[in-house]
Amino acid sequence: MVLYDYILSPSCYKARLMAALAGVTLVLRAVDFHPGAEHRGPDLMSLNPAGSIPILVDGDLVLTESSAILVYLAAHAAPAFLGPGDPATSARIQQWLAFSARLTASLGGARLHEMLHRPGAVDTLRASGVTALRELEAALFEQRLKAEPFLTGPTPTIADIACFPYVALAPDGGVSLDAYPSIRLWMRAVRALEGFIEMPGIHRLHELKPDPHETPETVEA
Repeated sequence: MVLYDYILSPSCYKARLMAALAGVTLVLRAVDFHPGAEHRGPDLMSLNPAGSIPILVDGDLVLTESSAILVYLAAHAAPAFLGPGDPATSARIQQWLAFSARLTASLGGARLHEMLHRPGAVDTLRASGVTALRELEAALFEQRLKAEPFLTGPTPTIADIACFPYVALAPDGGVSLDAYPSIRLWMRAVRALEGFIEMPGIHRLHELKPDPHETPETVEA
């Protein structure tokens, strides 16, 4: 499988992370996204007329949406990430995949504005991102009450992988995560998964602050 990839793209990172968790080896084809805009060139536009990345090529199959790539990688090598298959969980996974697009548009848009100076109403993007984070925090708090650390249950699914990168990188766009303890606990759970890989700005557990629900006395003990 060949992944057309940009190291700083959270959407590309979703595919790399899912492949790592699933034990799938990808051939990475680096794309000069910035400043070269290679994704808008004729070669990649022939693969994806939308002019976006990631692009996954496996034989004759070409996938150009990150959520579809997550489904394909999980189905290929780690079907547990697709959930147990009951209608309710399957629908909730699809709902979170749709929600991840809101994270891309809001938190991702603010990040592009700050890092690559893309035009946009950054205050509006940040406000939309905060609205999405509050919704995510409330949902994850409900999951914590059920002792379920992930979005749809006790084990991770592609829903978690779809939402994780843009949330973890929200501070790059000027949106703090300090007010969201349930989100920070969830991110710790994702980072603790066997096979987890890093990207610039997203590190392993040893880089993190103490657990959000620990007191200083507990940490020192």
